[in-house]
Amino acid sequence: MGLFVNLALAALKFALGIVGASQAVVADAVHSLSDMSTDVAVLVGVCFWSKPPDRNHPFGHRRIETLITVGIGAALAFAAIGIGYKAIAGVRSAHLRQPMWIVVIAPIVSIVLKESLYRWTVHVGRRTHSPAVVANAWHHRSDAMSSVPALAAVILSRLNPDWAFVDHVGAMIISVFILKVAWDIAKPALNELSGQAATQADQNRIVEIVSHIEGVREAHAIRTRRYGGGILVDLHVLVSGDISVREGHDIAEEVQRRLVAHGPSVADVVVHIEPHDDPG
Repeated sequence: MGLFVNLALAALKFALGIVGASQAVVADAVHSLSDMSTDVAVLVGVCFWSKPPDRNHPFGHRRIETLITVGIGAALAFAAIGIGYKAIAGVRSAHLRQPMWIVVIAPIVSIVLKESLYRWTVHVGRRTHSPAVVANAWHHRSDAMSSVPALAAVILSRLNPDWAFVDHVGAMIISVFILKVAWDIAKPALNELSGQAATQADQNRIVEIVSHIEGVREAHAIRTRRYGGGILVDLHVLVSGDISVREGHDIAEEVQRRLVAHGPSVADVVVHIEPHDDPG
């Protein structure tokens, strides 16, 4: 749905932006095209990252989703740089054309459709714990919000012919906004690729869950890392040194089950059992 909406909006913005002489609306059309490219990336990528684990990829293929998320951020950044450069070059022109009123149709339609698309897509992304889909949702919202300065630029340019340059200033504002969104999208994915641990709040939640399991005396040496929208956990659990191997194994199984079921998006757990010697 996002793909079709972006294609239709890009065509509408290009047509009205060129006919109505609005640089800001043409820049907005480029943003819609970049939205369409990320829709394609998500559609193609989900065929790969949704595959089950295999011998060569024992943890699954979700890292592909992380790479696509970085790609979406990069696509946004390149689009923003291009839009900003063209706007700066155009504002110095001595023959700035005043946009036509018909141009306002494009940003108005874009704001309504893309905000609706954002709300739908981000709901699906959060429900399925997919950072790439959530990133694509923010791409939709950035398109909706970038249409706001485009709309303002056209209206101000029409109110006063001497303000025609505002249309180009609007395009510059759009480019800065897109750059900010690009960084917000790419940063969590880059942190994941660098092996960043889960937040302190998530780690505290893991300790809380484990400490309430019967037979667990203490949990320590907890290591976490982000992986495809989930968390991989490695921890040591102290139990009584008098229990059997079978009982220790059962405790480890319960730790894993509880964390996956009730933990903060825990995808997998490795538990190391250690004996706890009571004082005296």
